[in-house]
Order: sequence, then C-alpha cells, then structure tokens
Amino acid sequence: MFKWNSPKNTRYNQTLLIVAVIFPVLVLLFWQFASTHGLVKAALVPPPLTIAKTFLSYIESGKLWKNLSVSFGRVACGYVIGAACGVAAGFLMGLFKPVNAALSGIVSVLRPIPTIALIPIVILLVGIGFSSKVVIIAFGSFWPVLLNTIHGIQTVDNKLLEVAYTYRIPTMKTIFKIIVPSSIPAILTGLRLGMSNAWMSVVAAEMIASSTGIGYLITLSRETANARVMYMCVLVIGVIGLVIDKGLTRLERYYLAKTRGITEN
Repeated sequence: MFKWNSPKNTRYNQTLLIVAVIFPVLVLLFWQFASTHGLVKAALVPPPLTIAKTFLSYIESGKLWKNLSVSFGRVACGYVIGAACGVAAGFLMGLFKPVNAALSGIVSVLRPIPTIALIPIVILLVGIGFSSKVVIIAFGSFWPVLLNTIHGIQTVDNKLLEVAYTYRIPTMKTIFKIIVPSSIPAILTGLRLGMSNAWMSVVAAEMIASSTGIGYLITLSRETANARVMYMCVLVIGVIGLVIDKGLTRLERYYLAKTRGITEN
C-alpha cells in the first residue's frame, strides 16, 4: 500500500472527506440542471428542489411522519423476532453438529428465496394486517443474523477450546466465557445486516399489501402518477437506511473498542 493511501495519513483522509461531500453535491446540481433545462422530462424525473419542497410539505402536514411511524413499528416488531430467532438458531446450529445436519438442508432451500416472493403466501396464511408485515420482516432479518452467528461460533479459536478441554472447564462455562464473547463481533455484524434487511422488507411488504406506511406512499404515488412524492419517498428510505446502518456501525465499533480496552486492562 502506498504511504499516501494510508488510513493514518491526515491529508489523505481529508481528501476522502472532501470527495465524499463534493461528489453527491455535483450529482444533485447536474440533476437539477438536467431537469430544469429539458435534458430529462421533469414530469418523470423531478428536480431536487421540487422534491425538497414536497418533503417539507409532507413534514408540515404530518403525512410523512404518520406513515414512517407505522413502518418503524412494524420494523421493530419483526426485527426483534427475526434477530432473536436467528441468534438462537445460529447458536444451536453452530454448537451442535446434529442440529446443523438436520437444519442445513432446510436453510439452503429457504435462504435463496427473495422476501418479496413470500408475500402472497404470507397474506394467504395470516391476511393483510399487521401480522403479515411482521412475518415478512422477521423472515428478511433472520438470515443475516443466523449465518453470521453460525460463522462466529465456528471460527472460535481452537486453542482456547483446547485449553478449556485440557483444564476440564464445564461445557456451559466454556460456552459463556469463551464461545459467546469470541462470536459477538460476527453476531453484531449479522444484527446490523439484519436491520438493513428488515427495513427493505417492510417497504416491499407495504408496497404490495398495505394502506399505511412509507411503501404504501410509493404505491399510491405511482398509481396517481405523482413522481415528486415517489422520488421523495425513495430518497427518504435511502437516507433512513443510511442513518440506521451508520448508527449501528458506530455502536458496533464502540462496543468492540470498549471490550478490547477491558481485555487489555
């Protein structure tokens, strides 16, 4: 790696920060220019300023927050269920080979199925109410948590396990003192990815069968040919997803740094 490309190079990091800020601004400026000067149809691709005005109007009227709050509630319920089941199943499959052998085939079949493909089946089984959204979100958030939990357990340092076996440390103590702490970084990554999947799943579910939520707003704007609201909702979804991911990443780094500090002390 070149010296100027080192993460410790202050000038290089400042350059990266400037590029990260300037490039999106340039994209927005070009977008505004293209929409207002006829390079693209403003009816199909509204300029950013128009989308910003739509955003402010929906904030003032309370429509945006009303639908977002519904989506957040669905995500919270579905994510908690999916993450809890993912961690539990991941520990069972990671710790016990018979369980892994019994469930690996089912996991291999179900995991590639897109969440959106299950929406008609879920609606058929539990209807179009709150429960169907929760089930879909739980399914979407389950897989990253499951796979990362299994990976975290199976990659525990064998030397630590050999020491525990040599000193005849009880199984439960080995699990909670060695395996769990060693697998936490991978589990945290799975939880972060699971939240991203949960947010995407709720949008997909609301676009197909819902009368509230941010996904419903997108469907409604499409049916009424309201491109401004459609673009506004898509951008809001992207920004919220970015904020959630960055927040969870910071929490993950803070926890790992704190854990390393305690270990070193």
